Amino acid sequence: MKNLQKGFTLIELLVVIAIIGILSSVVLASLNTARSKGSDAAVKSQLNSLRSEAALYYDNSGSTYTGLFVQTSTSTQPVKLFVAALASGNGVTGATTSTAWSNSTASAWAAAVPLKGQVGSSFCVDSSGYAGVTTATTSVASATAPACN
Repeated sequence: MKNLQKGFTLIELLVVIAIIGILSSVVLASLNTARSKGSDAAVKSQLNSLRSEAALYYDNSGSTYTGLFVQTSTSTQPVKLFVAALASGNGVTGATTSTAWSNSTASAWAAAVPLKGQVGSSFCVDSSGYAGVTTATTSVASATAPACN
């Protein structure tokens, strides 16, 4: 009488489970990187739109950004609220925060939002048409002469 056993041994099952675990960890690590890059792409797109819309606003309102930036020190300006919401939506926490400034005559402005995928970097746009990644701690130069560093 032959004793035929069908099935997998315990070792074979453990090897398969180990392989699945290793593959899933690689996939999840790649997924987190893709999420960070996607968040950063959204920030860049929104700030580029802000730059374009601000240029249109400037042309249509007598060469001033007064409606966008009322004063240089208030935190309730529309653009400051916008960049703060972008940073919050991007999941950026810690000491690096979003910044937005205009000069006292509302003729120049700059705005920066920290990037999630590039720690210590911000995406900055300003009224001169600049849009790019800055690595300075403070991306916007100053409130009196706002520009991306």
